[in-house]
Amino acid sequence: MTGRGRGPALLVAGAFFMENLDATIISTAAPDMAASFGTRPEAVGVTMTAYLVALAVFIPVSGWAADRWGTRRVFAWAIAVFTVASALCAAADGLTELVLTRVLQGIGGAMMVPVGRLTVLRTTSKPDLLRAIAWLTWPGLLAPVLAPALGGLFTTYASWRWIFLVNVPLGVAALPATLWLLPDLRREDGRGQRRLDLVGFVLAGTGLAALVLGLELLGGPPAGWGAAALWLGAGLLASGLAVRHLLRSRRPLLDLATFRVVTFRVSNSGGALFRAAISAVPFLLPLMFQQALGWSAARAGLVLVSVFAGNIAVKPFTTPLLRRFGFRTVLVVNGAATAVTFLLCGLLDPRTPLALVVAALFVSGVCRSVSLSAYATIVFADIEPERTADANALSSTVQQLATGLGIALAALGLRAAGPLASLLDLDGPTAAYALAFGILAVLPLACVVEALRLPRDAGAVVTGPVPPRAGRPAAPSSRSGRSAK
Repeated sequence: MTGRGRGPALLVAGAFFMENLDATIISTAAPDMAASFGTRPEAVGVTMTAYLVALAVFIPVSGWAADRWGTRRVFAWAIAVFTVASALCAAADGLTELVLTRVLQGIGGAMMVPVGRLTVLRTTSKPDLLRAIAWLTWPGLLAPVLAPALGGLFTTYASWRWIFLVNVPLGVAALPATLWLLPDLRREDGRGQRRLDLVGFVLAGTGLAALVLGLELLGGPPAGWGAAALWLGAGLLASGLAVRHLLRSRRPLLDLATFRVVTFRVSNSGGALFRAAISAVPFLLPLMFQQALGWSAARAGLVLVSVFAGNIAVKPFTTPLLRRFGFRTVLVVNGAATAVTFLLCGLLDPRTPLALVVAALFVSGVCRSVSLSAYATIVFADIEPERTADANALSSTVQQLATGLGIALAALGLRAAGPLASLLDLDGPTAAYALAFGILAVLPLACVVEALRLPRDAGAVVTGPVPPRAGRPAAPSSRSGRSAK
């Protein structure tokens, strides 16, 4: 990957970091924000939901917008909207005003990250895709780990308004860099000038918004589970109607035929399960450290940094691993290893030496980094250039829903683990957390089953031919990752 290609990738990575950070950073600042607005801390959660709903609704439009007006123009406008919305969030005087500005911020984020990634995908050759995606994935690994610590620092030593103000200088710096570094790519054929599929947009947006709302409520108190079921039912119905429309439309908002590509389909299903699993960990670990182990918030936040240390430490080895063993083998082995790290986290208790806690979290960070990089790369390995925009929007939508699913499953698993621990006559402060991590360990094991459906040479166009095993001839190049006939 050349220096010229690394510049756009780093720019998009920075935008990815801002968008991921703002999705979760409010959680630790909620009490101070509630006091500022004269309301209850749980009421502030609507600002997180509003942001996630806006992301889910507008991500599917990102590919159409980039094809219509060009990647540089859309990305620049997205950064401008996100930056202005961040400043407005910081200046909000009431909860309603903050919710509205968070929606605007979510619209900017929904265009910013997918369009930026689309630009990198369209300007990167297949052999360089592994390195390019590696640059794009680290912010998604870093932001959920740093968000609680940064939110706590800002609210403790400054003001909750700084969790939004920090985006302003970043956005101001990113805007001229966008105009300088990003090429202006657009579709020159008839598809690039097609009108927006309004029916598809309304149906897909309604379905995705309802699903996100349902998942948010499902992860909350049991009193909201009835409403969660209604929202999830409405979301599934609207999403089903959207799929029906997209399959029948001559000019659909999203081309669902992209799912016929085996590597794209399998990596999205397995990748969604994996993302859901690792999204649950930043939710469960701080609770366990503070409630079960009796740690302070500061100590819990600092120890969680070891997860990020594992993410970074393995980065130089991810590409060689994938080139040596191939996507299928790495995803199978690493999925099983991730399940083991979940079980190790569940075995932690107040008597566990700090060094062992840090080691377990470090290994967990290694595993999540390797699999996320693999899924993020193979998902586009066999996608043809004309399908990149649709594939990118579809994959981004799946990732958004998977993150919400993971947090909801973590909350449900923890609530179910309490009565289950009593039923199994398990005691101790960490018994419920051990069972919750055990339940969640099923998700990475399901990823192993999905990965086994990939051919051994899946993604070889990116990694090169997989070296033969001892005593076996090299596998011939295949088109197994291409569209099913």
